[in-house]
Amino acid sequence: MARAAALQAVGQGFKSPYLHIHRKMIIFLDSGIGGLPYFQYFRRYNPYESLVYTADKANFPYGKKTKQEIIRILVSLFEKLIDQFQPKLVVLACNTASVSALPILRETFPHIPWVGTVPAIKPAIIESRNRCVGVLGTDRTIDDPYITELAEKYGADAKIIRISAPDIVEFAEKSLFKADNAEKQAVISPYIKKFRSTGADAVVLGCTHFLLLQDTFRTVAAPDIKIYDSVIGVSRRIEAILDEKDIRDKEGEKPAECRLIFTGAALPEQKWLKWISNVVTEVSVLHEKS
Repeated sequence: MARAAALQAVGQGFKSPYLHIHRKMIIFLDSGIGGLPYFQYFRRYNPYESLVYTADKANFPYGKKTKQEIIRILVSLFEKLIDQFQPKLVVLACNTASVSALPILRETFPHIPWVGTVPAIKPAIIESRNRCVGVLGTDRTIDDPYITELAEKYGADAKIIRISAPDIVEFAEKSLFKADNAEKQAVISPYIKKFRSTGADAVVLGCTHFLLLQDTFRTVAAPDIKIYDSVIGVSRRIEAILDEKDIRDKEGEKPAECRLIFTGAALPEQKWLKWISNVVTEVSVLHEKS
């Protein structure tokens, strides 16, 4: 069962008697629980890698913040995380963080390989018969010029419909584990209806939080709209870098560790912790100082 240990930030780092680092780890980060599908998928096919998932709940949601605010938050947080874990690779399991801060993070911490998460626009455009693709995300993500660049690169003739869905992000973060199927469909259906009215036959989930509801998305969108996400592509990119740099952990080495860190004041509700305890071996809280 997952353990809860309080971590107190001190200067640029944080220490805990529970965090005994046996080998270099891979850090996954999101503003909350949205990046967990990426974390879990990679974990499933790479069981010998030690992982740390950081849910930056103290700064949730990223999507309503400016680009400069996101950069400031992430540079400060990664100074602490990198100091503590000395990671061999970092994954921004958040579309908003990736389009806003990835270049700056690479420049600030050049000794670490970084993997970002961007909407799966390429396969959606390639496979769209109607040449009409919907992109669902946060305000920051859908308004970022990078989305336009992707669309122009892979399908200048395709129509891109961008819709922001901050309420789905909030729902996934705060209500997912107490909602029934009807409630989930009620949150998602209005957005699929909007996309359907435009003639879109492909919808890209441009926020990692949405993948927590991917089964509901596919149910509501069927049979005329296909749902796309980037979880497999991101996992393959991580694996490719590990192979290129020959930094994979192998079977027979020290046991893999799998940890979850929350920033903020407290751990989430017990129902959520019970679910996540099947994925990680330790749960901790990092109390961020303002």
